[in-house]
Amino acid sequence: MDDVVHERCAGIDISKGDVKVCVRLPGAGRRRKSEVRTFSTMTRDLLVMRDWLLAERVTVVGMEATGSYWKPVFYLLEHDLECWLLNARHMKSVPGRKTDVLDSEWICRLVEHGLVRPSFVPPEPIRQLRDLTRYRTEIVRERTREAQRLEKLLEDAGVKLSLVVSDLLGVSARAMLEALIAGERDGQVLAELALGSMRRKRTILADALSGNFNEHHAFIARTMLDRIDACRATEARLDAQIDEQVRPFRRQLDLIETVPGASRRTAQVILAEIGADPARFPSAAALASWAGMCPGNNQSGATARNGPTRHGDPWLKAALGQVAVSAGRTKGTYLAARYRRIAARRGKKRALVAVGHSVLISVWHMLTTDLPYQDLGPDHFINRLDDRGKARTARRLVDQLGQLGYHVTLQPAPVPAPG
Repeated sequence: MDDVVHERCAGIDISKGDVKVCVRLPGAGRRRKSEVRTFSTMTRDLLVMRDWLLAERVTVVGMEATGSYWKPVFYLLEHDLECWLLNARHMKSVPGRKTDVLDSEWICRLVEHGLVRPSFVPPEPIRQLRDLTRYRTEIVRERTREAQRLEKLLEDAGVKLSLVVSDLLGVSARAMLEALIAGERDGQVLAELALGSMRRKRTILADALSGNFNEHHAFIARTMLDRIDACRATEARLDAQIDEQVRPFRRQLDLIETVPGASRRTAQVILAEIGADPARFPSAAALASWAGMCPGNNQSGATARNGPTRHGDPWLKAALGQVAVSAGRTKGTYLAARYRRIAARRGKKRALVAVGHSVLISVWHMLTTDLPYQDLGPDHFINRLDDRGKARTARRLVDQLGQLGYHVTLQPAPVPAPG
């Protein structure tokens, strides 16, 4: 490691209580000198650390992504210095580390010789949007978990309401639950609270609501419903704040929403995770690799083995999965055709990953070119087949019909006359 890429650099090893900072600078002749100092993670001491780095004219600072402890250090330095957030996996893959080398010194030497690359850290407005969308997702998940607990409580009381209604928190079901909590136990009376098309189910509702619901169940059900209502109120507040936060990125949000299956909420999550500027990722493939929406590379020589997707960004992967599910149910779209084509051969889970990958690739190109989504059409895979591909597809379809007990004879279709 003789080639120096960054003359004045620093490496920071971060823990909850303190940071160890190594600075490497040009020394006498061709030698280089290094100095290691320790600072606490209190803001006052971090400011002292920043002043020291600026006094030494440090240009690049590298730090390892350690839990959430890196955030106050990174955010304090990012406006005055070029900060690199480093993936621990990338640093461990560089050979030559000795056990007696301080972590901060090792980080500094890797940055010094350009052996690591920085991770993606979005600008502050996108970070704030990301905090809001992630917290909203957690609130929605908590509301769902509470609804599942409520269903289990009703099962404990012998109330089979979930067998009759599809939404346990719908208007009719909620009115019946409120009456149960208030003390009403007559199934016929409770069934009369049904609204709309559910009134046709009053007979079976009366049977489903006749259980062993008592005061104990009423107390727990009341607490659960209050918590669900609180989650909904928090979700509404977050929705309003997110709408305000995405106002500067309205154009990018509108572009993402043109993808089949993408809702306003999933578009907000995608924008919060990848940012509004796709130039941070050199290509669409680089973005898919960073997100973990492409197969892993597991090849030895000429043998290619199954490579599972990497962990990537779980928040982005969840949003892309929701878009893929919705896109797979659309009619007459390229994404639906791609889903059905892969699901038939590889299964539904792999098909969802493939469709999510296609969505992410499309988003990168849309944000790069500032153009809306252009659908390739449901016949894209058929139209692009050459003679060899058409023959292979025909054999596959004939084999499938043969497995169903049919004997098929293929004849070329007549070519229509011009005009």
